[in-house]
Amino acid sequence: MTLAVCPGSFDPVTMGHLDIITRAASIFDNVIVAILENQAKDHMFSLEERLEMLRVACAHLPNVQVDHFEGLLVDYVRACGAHVVIRGLRAVSDFEFELTMALMNRKLDPSIETMYIMTSMEYSFLSSSIVKEVAGSGGDIHGLVPEPLVERVSARCRRKG
Repeated sequence: MTLAVCPGSFDPVTMGHLDIITRAASIFDNVIVAILENQAKDHMFSLEERLEMLRVACAHLPNVQVDHFEGLLVDYVRACGAHVVIRGLRAVSDFEFELTMALMNRKLDPSIETMYIMTSMEYSFLSSSIVKEVAGSGGDIHGLVPEPLVERVSARCRRKG
């Protein structure tokens, strides 16, 4: 059985994230979408909200489970019994950061591989930050986040904006 971990902050989950998760789920037997708990980072949505939104977004994917972790990604991946980390790439600008992280993870645990999935062209511009900015300014985020989450994300971003 092949198991992969797809980590991120998912604040909020976007259609770009879901694109990567869906495609990973078609390659691997099981995928764990794992939210990194980073107390130092200021998130718009609480950990519980992000977990719930991811569960809603991934409900149609029977081989995907949603979880969270603190600490080093390699420790979490090892504890899950996985050997693959899935990361999405939107543009060349993502590559430098992702390469640095993959090399550090390999240094910490050479048995864990990082695999990249290029986002689909229609989501190559999309990030959680852009979603929050558009929604916070009253813009339409239909097609940017999973449909069941549009109103929830829009309302929160308008309150914060």
